Amino acid sequence: MNVRPVAIVGGVTTKFGVRPLTWAELAQEVGAALFRAVPALRTEDVDALFVGAAEPERFAFQSHVAPLAAEQMGLRPTRILQRTELACASGQSAIRSAYAAIAAGLSDVAVAVGVEKMNLPSMAEANTSMACVMDRPWDGPHGATAPPFFAMVAQRHMREYGTTEEQLAAVSEKNHRFANSNPTAQFHEKTFPREKLRRLPVVAPPLRLGDCSSMTDGAAAVVLVAEERVRQYTDTPAWIRGSGQYSHFHNLANSGSLTDWIGLRLAAREAFGRAGIGPADVDFAEVHDCFTISEIVEYEMFGWAPVGQGGRFAEDGQGDLGGALVVNPRGGLLGCGHPLGATGIAQAVEVVQQFQHRVPPARAVPDPEWALVHNLSGSANVHSIMIYQRGGAA
Repeated sequence: MNVRPVAIVGGVTTKFGVRPLTWAELAQEVGAALFRAVPALRTEDVDALFVGAAEPERFAFQSHVAPLAAEQMGLRPTRILQRTELACASGQSAIRSAYAAIAAGLSDVAVAVGVEKMNLPSMAEANTSMACVMDRPWDGPHGATAPPFFAMVAQRHMREYGTTEEQLAAVSEKNHRFANSNPTAQFHEKTFPREKLRRLPVVAPPLRLGDCSSMTDGAAAVVLVAEERVRQYTDTPAWIRGSGQYSHFHNLANSGSLTDWIGLRLAAREAFGRAGIGPADVDFAEVHDCFTISEIVEYEMFGWAPVGQGGRFAEDGQGDLGGALVVNPRGGLLGCGHPLGATGIAQAVEVVQQFQHRVPPARAVPDPEWALVHNLSGSANVHSIMIYQRGGAA
């Protein structure tokens, strides 16, 4: 079967944060913004819609959200309409599904949209819903929600390699500083110098409040098109060059090493192999910093830092402007917030905007050609990766 080249030609992100809107209203907001962001796009052009949403049944008490999103966005898909759910990677899963459909000839112009409404009147209810991402009958009663799990990862990394709380804070400081130049970020207007981060309350030792991403409402959307339609919408597309995914375990009893994320290493190998590049070729990356320790482990698993040296990589500013590569220039999940279904798509929007030189100088990557987007799901048991190349011919 011939595989058609596919590119993202534009996208948009709503404001992330605690929003006084319903799930449907967030979908409507991002839909209107998408057509403003891609002026040449018409509703009748879109033949497929892929909706990333992790837990609308629990957060918004609404299932069957794909046709709901289509209606709110003014779309009537004629070829494919579906929802993708992969917890924190639900948005990237929507993009990967749209990419696969276009590459296979099942669609020509597809929209991937992610929507999540996570803030409820009862935060106890919201946090209980998050436990559904884990193996609830086993891991849930043991309290193995995300903060305790990643706290165990941090504790183990500290024990094995000497990683410090100062190095964790370096990740948070960098990403919050980038978020200060991103008006859609949840913490756009708040500053978090390292000394302030070190004084914040402990959530799950050694992780403090600034080491953890937030419960967030928000939406994001991108337009993916086949090669022959690209120039209809933009002169600076983001070509999808590689993708990889791997599922390693689900129940924590089967996790093995907490600091060697086998699934990430294997997914990265597949993505780099398909793109025909290596880790050193990446100019910037949007990785899944749901907690500061996750970004540190990701430095190592992607091969940007030697195993055990991810903390030093962060402390030395190697993931910052002027470093080896720029990591999370959007502000990451730490600075932007983490509306589960929207995160992976908002990361792709950042790729497009960086390639098109439409970001403020404070977070602009100098002349980027290659970008990587990574999402993990659950207890870092599933990893999804996409690699993009700027402009040019397919």
